[in-house]
Amino acid sequence: QVQLVESGGGLVQPGGSLRLSCAASVRIFWLMTMGWYRQAPGKQRELVASITGGSSTNYADSVKGRFTISRDNAKKMVTLQMVSLKPEDTAVYFCNVLPNIQNWGQGTQVTVSS
Repeated sequence: QVQLVESGGGLVQPGGSLRLSCAASVRIFWLMTMGWYRQAPGKQRELVASITGGSSTNYADSVKGRFTISRDNAKKMVTLQMVSLKPEDTAVYFCNVLPNIQNWGQGTQVTVSS
C-alpha cells in the first residue's frame, strides 16, 4: 500500500513563492524516482519536476529555473520549492512514483492570483 500526502499549497500573488511537501509511505523510497505533477481545471495532468534516488533532477520547460525539487530519504519526503510564481502555475499539485504511478493522493491546491 502506497500512501502519498501532499501539503503546503495556498494562495499566493504573482511573483511570490511557495513550498510544497509530499510525505511518501513508499517501500525502498531511496531507490525510487519521485515526481511532482499538476493539473489545472480542464487540462491534463502534467509532470513538472522529478528527482531520482541519486538526486538527479529534471524539470518541465514551463517551470525550469523557478521550481526546485528535493528529497529527504530519511524522512521519505519530497519537496517542491516554487519561486516567481505565475498565474499559469495555478493547479492542484500531486506527487507520485515514476515510472510506475501509484494511487494518487488528494493533492494540494496552488492558486496564483493578485
